[in-house]
Amino acid sequence: MSPDFDAYDSSGRLLAEERAGDNAPPLSVSELSGMLKRTVEDRFGYVRLRGEISGFKRAASGHLYLALKDENAVLDGVMWKGGAQRLAFSPQDGVEVIATGKLTTYPGRSKYQIVIERMELAGEGALMALLEKLKAKLAGEGLFAVERKKPLPFLPRTIGVVTSPTGAVIRDILHRLADRCPTNVLVWPVLVQGQGAAEQVARAVRGFSAMDGSGPVPRPDLVIVARGGGSIEDLWSFNEEIVVRAVADCTIPIISAVGHETDTTLCDYAADRRAPTPTAAAEMAVPVRAELLAGLTEMGLRAGRAVRRGAAQARERLEMQARLMPTPDMLLSPQRQRLDDASARLNRGLSHRLVVARAHLNEAGGALRPALLRQHVQRAGERLDRLKLRPDYLQRALSDRAIAFDRVSRHFASLDPDRPLQKGYARVMAQGRLVQSVAAAQAAGQVTLHFKDGTVEAAIGDAPPLEKRPPDAISSSSRPVRKTREADATPQQDLFS
Repeated sequence: MSPDFDAYDSSGRLLAEERAGDNAPPLSVSELSGMLKRTVEDRFGYVRLRGEISGFKRAASGHLYLALKDENAVLDGVMWKGGAQRLAFSPQDGVEVIATGKLTTYPGRSKYQIVIERMELAGEGALMALLEKLKAKLAGEGLFAVERKKPLPFLPRTIGVVTSPTGAVIRDILHRLADRCPTNVLVWPVLVQGQGAAEQVARAVRGFSAMDGSGPVPRPDLVIVARGGGSIEDLWSFNEEIVVRAVADCTIPIISAVGHETDTTLCDYAADRRAPTPTAAAEMAVPVRAELLAGLTEMGLRAGRAVRRGAAQARERLEMQARLMPTPDMLLSPQRQRLDDASARLNRGLSHRLVVARAHLNEAGGALRPALLRQHVQRAGERLDRLKLRPDYLQRALSDRAIAFDRVSRHFASLDPDRPLQKGYARVMAQGRLVQSVAAAQAAGQVTLHFKDGTVEAAIGDAPPLEKRPPDAISSSSRPVRKTREADATPQQDLFS
């Protein structure tokens, strides 16, 4: 602290005043921030930094915000949208990179930062670390699961190929397909390396998957994603998350043929089948046409031999069965013999029956003599005389029958259930049955009382007694009195009186 400042401070002045010899006018905060900004930008106009990404964030505007750190310091960084679109990889926390740009300050927060123009992975080790991290993430989501794999079609009619249209890969694929089994090929041209390659490959895979086949272009039965060999940087587009997800979500069976046999990308794990080379992918896609024709010919010959063999065996079985079956003469000979026996027995039977009938006729004719007939008529006349009707016998029989009928009538009258009703009794009925006890009447609830001159309905239980009911209720609750048949009918007259 300067002596002048101490003097000012010790003076205890309330307002600042310029003093003689003071050639340092006060600066505004903005002026000082601008001076610092120009100094930093002039001194560090172009720098390359090596550090680990931390706090990575992609804004909605497309700008990238992050921090580069090492074991001792942290430096904020920003990458504008234009530079972010040219990145060959997707930045993630924990990845070591080399950032190229210029230092500047941000007066609004009194911070200095680096404006990144280009960012690259810091060596192959960082690239492999990023690859393993992304692989673990996608594997955890199940994108590489075996149960997601779809079987390849045996003989696809149309094959879609996602590759560069000018490279040797497409020529190798077409040549191998023409040699093995010519088929329709749809080529979706894409970049297979560099900026924008991953987006084009993902767009092509999703485009094939979205086709419905209703237009003039048929929908592929199989898709091949192919690229020639190269370094891990050359093949990095097929390790991008956007490509891996597009391959995993494809509804069409897909073969990944990226690089040579020793090259492996995340696209290979997500595909339904991995081919070591593009040529091998073509071999996996279709069978050999000559082998198919040979197989069809062989199966046709086998089918012909099987049919002929079956017919020959059936003919042999038929001939064997024919030899075992009896002839018509053998089948009919027993029936013919039985017919001859029956004919002979019929003739003998008719002759015997005729002899027996003639004997019976002679025996019956010998018994028909006039004397025997007269004797039989005489005995019948005697029996008729004994059976002549006499009035006294009839009178005695009728008297006995009248006495018996009167006895039965008196007994029947004594059993008449309505006879006690003439003496003032009543018969209690419920549901067509006779009520014989108080318990039965209470269980029925509603009974019918039969008197000598009619019937009356009565309720058992909580119904008020008759003396407490109004007269009109008593008359309305009763049924009209019906006369019994005994009252209307005239007494039966005695037949014997």
